Amino acid sequence: MRTIAFGYSTQCNLRCGHCVAKGEIPDTSTMDLGRAREIIHEMAASKVKGISFTAGEPLIFLNEINELVRLCHDLGIYTRIVTNSFWAPTRERADTVVKALKKNGLCQLRLSYSRWHQQGLPPRNVVNAAESCQTYGVDYFVSFVTDFSEQDDPHEAFLRANALRFFPEPLIYSGRAASFDHGPLCTDFQANCCAMNPYLTPELDMYACCDAGSHFTDTQVFFLGNLADNSVDGLFKASETNRLFHLIRTAGITRLALFAGFTSRQIIRYRKCDLCRELFNDPATLKRLQQAASENVNHWSR
Repeated sequence: MRTIAFGYSTQCNLRCGHCVAKGEIPDTSTMDLGRAREIIHEMAASKVKGISFTAGEPLIFLNEINELVRLCHDLGIYTRIVTNSFWAPTRERADTVVKALKKNGLCQLRLSYSRWHQQGLPPRNVVNAAESCQTYGVDYFVSFVTDFSEQDDPHEAFLRANALRFFPEPLIYSGRAASFDHGPLCTDFQANCCAMNPYLTPELDMYACCDAGSHFTDTQVFFLGNLADNSVDGLFKASETNRLFHLIRTAGITRLALFAGFTSRQIIRYRKCDLCRELFNDPATLKRLQQAASENVNHWSR
């Protein structure tokens, strides 16, 4: 099923230190609303079944996003909005926003929460947003971004104390978090398969990865093209027919790292997105893996 992260704008009301969507250059861009409508129609024709509005803070553009959510609803596309809940300082205000989104057909809210977000917003905002979702029948979950350090224990306790539905999301060390100390990693030796949900930027660039892939500037391996020169269907097909991407989704990054000569000790030191960067943002390693993928070397399994 085709789904995509839709970056309507990189504008945000916060400047979170961990933000994967932004670096230190304060550039901000916003998609033309009319062009966004055209793209969503094209996506529907290309059998896209899910759109997640993300990038900066989508609900800064509440009227525009409501309109695009309504369009998706009319076209049979599942919609999600990724938001920091700045719009929910009170329960009354949260109800107004959620009620409108529900009326326009929104399927789910993903409420971002972390110790970085909450340096700029009261924790109560996410509670107000979640309670409004429960009242108006909008599916929601709290995306609890964490580096699994003790500093996050009080934040997890807050989410539990307020009976919020939350899922820990590992911090991605890209964007503003690229310079963070990664700290020790304790994990099993695992496949690290990745679904690679595509990402569309406000400038209409499309990437095969919605997480750290747009930051792989040494190789641009996940850059698919721009919609000014390509169709939605064509860019999806470019991702879906790429043999190396297929191996990332099915065999997993760990097997590719083994094939590339990484030791087991090296591999378990990396989180998934970090290991991906080591493999695919290095031109020499990428060339070797692409060559192997083109020769159908996909039997690196036990």
